[in-house]
Amino acid sequence: MNDKIVRSSKFMSLVLRHRPDKIGLILDANGWAKVSDLVACSKNGSVHLTTELIHDVVALNDKQRFVLSPDGKLIRAAQGHSISIDLDLIAQEPPQILYHGTASRFISSIREQGLIKGNRHHVHLSLDSDTALNVGIRHGKPVILTILTQEMSHDGIQFFCSDNGVWLTDWVEPKYIQFPEN
Repeated sequence: MNDKIVRSSKFMSLVLRHRPDKIGLILDANGWAKVSDLVACSKNGSVHLTTELIHDVVALNDKQRFVLSPDGKLIRAAQGHSISIDLDLIAQEPPQILYHGTASRFISSIREQGLIKGNRHHVHLSLDSDTALNVGIRHGKPVILTILTQEMSHDGIQFFCSDNGVWLTDWVEPKYIQFPEN
């Protein structure tokens, strides 16, 4: 991915997930913004977007962080918001297990508290260990945790799957986490 796409993606993550106010962008209750508004408001920020550039970022983002409406006129982040929005997700039965990538320095806290959402709306879980590893690497020496999601679901805990395939839940108690042996 070229530098312009990477910079634009980071900028879009900031304004669509965390700080739309930074450029005067207004998101609706479900996190959607007009593409035309994002283009216009981006002139108030560090990256000046065009409709074509936004479409390229959506198409080329390997994590599929952004979703366009079917008519291409609206855009939102798929998940990972720290601002109050309702993604209007429907609870789903998760696979038997999912994975969570983290850094080794967080393991003792996770053993005590489980996985907490912090300032995000949900705890993020991955379908495969490779994706979890890539998440963990971003935070330090990576550790992959196996989450017993089927057991959680049977115990009444809800799961949602975002538009980009990231599984979401409110909290993972330590009893549902398998830690690596080392």
